[in-house]
Amino acid sequence: MNPLLDNFFNRQILAQYAPSILGGFWLTVEVALLTIVVGVATGLALAIVRAMRVRAADIAITVFVDIFRTLPQLVVIVFLYFGLPYADIQLSPFAATVLALGAVLAAFATEIFWAAIQAVPQGQWDAARSLGLGFLRILFLVILPQAIRIAVPLLTNRAIAITKGTALGTAVSLPELLGRAQSAMAIAANPSPLTLAAALYLLLFLPLVIASRWLEGLGPRRG
Repeated sequence: MNPLLDNFFNRQILAQYAPSILGGFWLTVEVALLTIVVGVATGLALAIVRAMRVRAADIAITVFVDIFRTLPQLVVIVFLYFGLPYADIQLSPFAATVLALGAVLAAFATEIFWAAIQAVPQGQWDAARSLGLGFLRILFLVILPQAIRIAVPLLTNRAIAITKGTALGTAVSLPELLGRAQSAMAIAANPSPLTLAAALYLLLFLPLVIASRWLEGLGPRRG
């Protein structure tokens, strides 16, 4: 038992590297929150544009969604960080990671919101029109509140899956949680820093997973 504790729960090593790893944890939290804000807001905006049935915009949005749902997150991060400088656009590792993960989440969020809008019964549109409401008022006052409730459980699951990609920021030298834990492990020649990182990941994502299950229970029921 002692070798196990010494290798994975070494108090001396944990105390030595905890400040650095905690710094990486807070950076990971920032990236995750900004990714969710950028991705969900962009996805909702694009779904609203699709609902307006403008053909050129619909085609452009479909292309965006198909590309970013297909590309691996790491490829997007690397392209933004190393590729954009050729177009005289220089992004920090933080900005490149947030924009890359935000774009991927936006692609999935667009499809989720769009499917939720389509899932609202046509009778809701007809009833609102019979009251004399215009398209935009129907969309924002009647359809979107219902669509968002339908979309939230699936969107929460997708957001959790994508925000865990913050660890990919290490590819562009983002000093986030996993990157700092790996560096500490290499220097100390002991995996205890990874144990701390795993505990912090649980602290960050476990409440989101529980919230996701709770939201799924509140979702609309059929029958």
